[in-house]
Amino acid sequence: MSSSLSPFFRPRGIAVIGASRRSGTIGWQIVDNLVRHGFEGAIFPVNPSARAVHSIPAWRSVREIPGEVDLAIVVVPKESVQDVVEECGARGVPAVVVISAGFRETGEAGAARERALVARVREMGMRLVGPNCMGVLNTDPAHSMNATFAPTMPPAGRVSFLSQSGALGVTILDYAADYGIGIRHFISVGNKPEVSGNDLLEYWETDPETRVILMYLETFGNPRHFTRIARRVARKKPIIVVKSGRSVAGARAASSHTGSLAGKDSAADALLAQCGVLRANSVEELFDLAMAFGSLPLPRGNRVAIVTNAGGPGIIIADACEAEGLEVAELSEETKAELRKIVPPEASVRNPVDMIASASADTYRRALEVVMHDPGVDAAIAAFVPPLGIRQADVASAIVSAARTRPDCPTLAVLMGREGLPAGRAELRAAGIPAYIFPESATRALGSMHRYARWMERPVQAPVSFKVDLEGARQILDRAGEEGRTRLLEHEAYALLDAYGIPVTPHVFARTVEEAVDAFESLGGGPVVLKVVSPQIVHKTEVGGVLLDLRDPDAVRQGWKQLVASVEQLAPDAEIRGVLVTPFRRGGREMILGMTVDPTFGPLLMFGLGGIYVETFRDVAFRVPPVTQLEAHEMMREIRSFPLLEGVRGEPPVSLDEVANAIQRLSQLVLDHDRIAALDMNPLLATPEGAMALDARINLVENPR
Repeated sequence: MSSSLSPFFRPRGIAVIGASRRSGTIGWQIVDNLVRHGFEGAIFPVNPSARAVHSIPAWRSVREIPGEVDLAIVVVPKESVQDVVEECGARGVPAVVVISAGFRETGEAGAARERALVARVREMGMRLVGPNCMGVLNTDPAHSMNATFAPTMPPAGRVSFLSQSGALGVTILDYAADYGIGIRHFISVGNKPEVSGNDLLEYWETDPETRVILMYLETFGNPRHFTRIARRVARKKPIIVVKSGRSVAGARAASSHTGSLAGKDSAADALLAQCGVLRANSVEELFDLAMAFGSLPLPRGNRVAIVTNAGGPGIIIADACEAEGLEVAELSEETKAELRKIVPPEASVRNPVDMIASASADTYRRALEVVMHDPGVDAAIAAFVPPLGIRQADVASAIVSAARTRPDCPTLAVLMGREGLPAGRAELRAAGIPAYIFPESATRALGSMHRYARWMERPVQAPVSFKVDLEGARQILDRAGEEGRTRLLEHEAYALLDAYGIPVTPHVFARTVEEAVDAFESLGGGPVVLKVVSPQIVHKTEVGGVLLDLRDPDAVRQGWKQLVASVEQLAPDAEIRGVLVTPFRRGGREMILGMTVDPTFGPLLMFGLGGIYVETFRDVAFRVPPVTQLEAHEMMREIRSFPLLEGVRGEPPVSLDEVANAIQRLSQLVLDHDRIAALDMNPLLATPEGAMALDARINLVENPR
């Protein structure tokens, strides 16, 4: 289907329906941009009240146009859009861009108008960008076209850009020109009910002139499709996304630790990271990354050489490197010896290399060449604060000269002064060296390149499909549904996990005190835990519904009476169905493994430090299923407390493979059963022998489909 997007970027003829003779209107600006920026195809202004627009003959209707029309730009009132698109379909126009607003973004009436428009477009076999968008742009000299209402035409380059916001798109194109970022294609998709970001990813995947893909997204169209497509495309060219909406989610079910810990954007972060998509936190950061990815090779490793003429910037860069997972390279003695021949005695030849304020442009060139050829250096950052008598333009030329001696080593520049800044930056960018004003910007861009390079090195894995008891799992869920319950009882939750091969603690459901004593004996006669089983009780400890470390039959009998009495007093309306008896366990690491449902992305898995402190320390990681074995291990390594799993102070490590196995099996479970609304295994006890759920809580959707 990607070939169907070609008319948007390579049209032979463009009809501007709603073209205007009045300066300052959108209908005037689009025709002006097409003419002014050298569109070599035919331009057909459509205006029933005008004989000409921009000295180009105007037509009353698209049906009267005699030439080929591959693309129609529609700028008419919302009430007229449907009729205009009908005319385009009858005329055989394959692609339409609807600039007009007044659709889904305005409420239900507009949404109905949009649904009708999309349905008709699909019936006629057309493709639609918009409505409520800014247009489309191509800087390729063979197809130069600015069919937007933005006043700026960015420089040509190899970065293709999608923006869901038309207003932001105008700013983005201004930034691109200011930053010197070469744009190949720009498209504002607006409400994107027909042509989506997924469609454009596939189109740019096969476009040999697109090197980097940038996206500003407010919503994902189809997250599952995005995952499949982005994983594939990201292995060919970097995708950098600004995704708006990082605010914390509204209140979630109090019974779910996973739900309370999953912020509104946890799913988006997890999905983008799994796909190898780089997420920028702002438009400024988006361009910082675009400058680096658009012109530099990926670094071989994370070892960075820093060359500067002032100590402060060097220290800032070194600190920022640590935050970005980069290492300040240890320079060899040979490199230090060469540097001593170049810099004054007062200078520091340790990395960061501080050549002091008297360093000339030639000193920059020679010192940078030396450190870049050190075998322990994978990338270089040159920072310059202009002292009196030294021009940034000269230093920029020196950096360019040095970088050319080792083109496989990415080199970034930081020009921190205002005097001469535009000239120095322009020279560096013309040579393919990104230039930044602030040290953190350069380091952040290099850190992103390193992470992307490591992601590219990962083996491609498919999720494992485990043999499970699918029918048994369905029966458990069906029984709860027949009783009208939205929560599984704990022994039912254990049974569901067991059906998917997730180890659970040995347990016996006892309906009477004597059954509880028999359970104590059958579990080995060791210390046990008693837990009340009631459909109405979620937090057992709050009503005295849990007793620990009962060591003999008498303790079990007394514990039963105590537990029942406490629950009857604190939860008098609760139905006590019995007690769950499980072994009392010590040792191991208490982790949490859970799932909640994100309204956009569906199931969202969580793994982290568990037990009673899970919501205090919030040491967790998220993934969107399906999860591969590699992703399960990466999920574990993301949490701050991962060293505890590896073993500390002589303690043995836990079985990471078994924990990863539980994560993957949970991934399969929640994808197989969309009736599960939330799930917590807390704690999931991780030991050297394996991983086992000691407690399980599973909530179900209220109205299953």
